[in-house]
Amino acid sequence: MERPIEEESAWLGRPVWADIDLDALEHNVRELKRQACGALLMAIVKANAYGHGATGIARAALAAGADRLGVVCVDEGEELRRAGITAPILVMGHTPVSQAERAVALDLTTTVGSHHFAEAVAQRAIERGVTIRVHLKVETGLNRYGLPPEQLLPLAESMRHLPGLDVEGLWTHFATGDEPDKGYVQRQFRAFTAVADQLPWIRLRHVANTATVLDMPELSLDMVRVGIGLYGCYPSEDVDRGTLLRPVMSLKSRVARLRRLDPGESVSYGCTWTAARPSVVALLMCGYGDGLRRTLSNKGSVLVRGRRAPIVGRIAMDMCVADATDIPYVALDDEVVIIGRQRDDEISAEEVARLSDTISYETLTGITARVPRVYRRGGRITAVQTLVEAPAEESATAGLESRPTNL
Repeated sequence: MERPIEEESAWLGRPVWADIDLDALEHNVRELKRQACGALLMAIVKANAYGHGATGIARAALAAGADRLGVVCVDEGEELRRAGITAPILVMGHTPVSQAERAVALDLTTTVGSHHFAEAVAQRAIERGVTIRVHLKVETGLNRYGLPPEQLLPLAESMRHLPGLDVEGLWTHFATGDEPDKGYVQRQFRAFTAVADQLPWIRLRHVANTATVLDMPELSLDMVRVGIGLYGCYPSEDVDRGTLLRPVMSLKSRVARLRRLDPGESVSYGCTWTAARPSVVALLMCGYGDGLRRTLSNKGSVLVRGRRAPIVGRIAMDMCVADATDIPYVALDDEVVIIGRQRDDEISAEEVARLSDTISYETLTGITARVPRVYRRGGRITAVQTLVEAPAEESATAGLESRPTNL
């Protein structure tokens, strides 16, 4: 017997949605913070919070104990500020000089990469009568964004007494933190420490990402930056799993149509799958335009009534088809799990990533904006984010007036 749908806990909107478990998020924040040996925790909410919805996740993470937020560009920071979030936000990517005034107006902590940018931020801060926090990133071996020590040290000293600036932080990023051999991490850490020792007046040092927090918590320093672990995924198969993380997102759909096929009939573009027996196929309104990668065509599975149903035929932009022949009592409107758990089986983001020849990061961030995000606590819907509706869950903790969410 299927459990009846309960109105207060069922999503009745577009028949593809991402269920966001805020209880799981809170658990992950607590566990990662505990593992970080007393360091501050920065919740990384770039790329729409790894596909989970930036504003809803940011509010919930801060309410759960995160101290700061991390984004990669000014646009992402402005999205959070417009939602009424006042917590410190670090822009970790390159910010053009042309964006300095906007960053100051939004009270964003930028990562400074040149004296020209530092002067621009300082000037805008002076004009507004404020002091703006900035961070510096030292290049230690990732060879991506950051300044080598010989450039960073004189820049830091030139900024030390620049009016309008508070040079608060110094950081770097590890290239191989999720691999079993930590030799390169140790090499990068030594290079970072050599710079940090020459800048003792910079009070906030941070190097640790999720993998480092799990495997090398002794490197937590003053603050850790957690991304993928916040969302319940481990960075790789090689990191320690003694800290239990719980997946936050489930991607779901409903059976939109059932069709019986005779042997020899095909489905979807290119006729890449043909029924070898009398079959029942289920139409799902989820395609690569929603983030279900086309590479899963004829490879992936979904869960229906607790059983696996293979994805058959090519995944289209807006829909796909699953072979439900072996699912007893399959019916229209049955809930379908594309990523997540149903009864005793689970299709994890990591499994989907392996089948797509990618990583869980890309699987999660690839869930597009048109997919509704349905936020839950205790299994019940507390907020919804769609293309036309922003989440209001926990707005009181962000300094906003609470407003009802129209479900």
